[in-house]
Amino acid sequence: MKISPKASRRLINILTLVSTVIIVFLAIYWWKLGILTNQSKMKAYLADKQVIGPVIFVLIQVVQVVFPIIPGGISLLAGVVFFGPVAGFFYNYIGICLGSVIVFFLARYYGKPFILHLVSEKTFNKYIKWTKNQRKFNWFFALCILAPAAPDDVLCMIAGLTQMRFSTYFLIIVLGKPWTIAAYSLGLLFGSRWLIHLVKR
Repeated sequence: MKISPKASRRLINILTLVSTVIIVFLAIYWWKLGILTNQSKMKAYLADKQVIGPVIFVLIQVVQVVFPIIPGGISLLAGVVFFGPVAGFFYNYIGICLGSVIVFFLARYYGKPFILHLVSEKTFNKYIKWTKNQRKFNWFFALCILAPAAPDDVLCMIAGLTQMRFSTYFLIIVLGKPWTIAAYSLGLLFGSRWLIHLVKR
């Protein structure tokens, strides 16, 4: 049975809502256990998950880049909260870079129909116009990867439709992603700590 792009996007929206609800309930559960507010309890909770935990987390990050059913900000924050700022950044970086590479090749192989299963035609048309000049698109893409609020997931897919060399794409991703990941992760971490401090008061 062939699924229409509109049905695929609707399914992704539903799965995003479901995953967000699940994450909220998990956060409440971990809050009650004291895991989110007590470093020693968190370390004890992760003690028997030192290998499988990071592997699962990286895989989750890869999946959420390819099929964005988990809000990216939440997964970035989870990496920093559970694994610390250094290891969390490292796992976030690996997962997002791997996911970005997969998205590029999926778009290059399956073309526009694949992209329209994930984003609307309106969004696609908004950014595809930048590809008329390859050189300009390369610079535009690089700047968007560096910008924290840019729609980089969409642009990663569109890059796969262009004549951009994979070596160029890969270089932009591995050099540009660390800055946005660090900005999001630290911003969300300090924001969540401030919120927890307010609640405790």
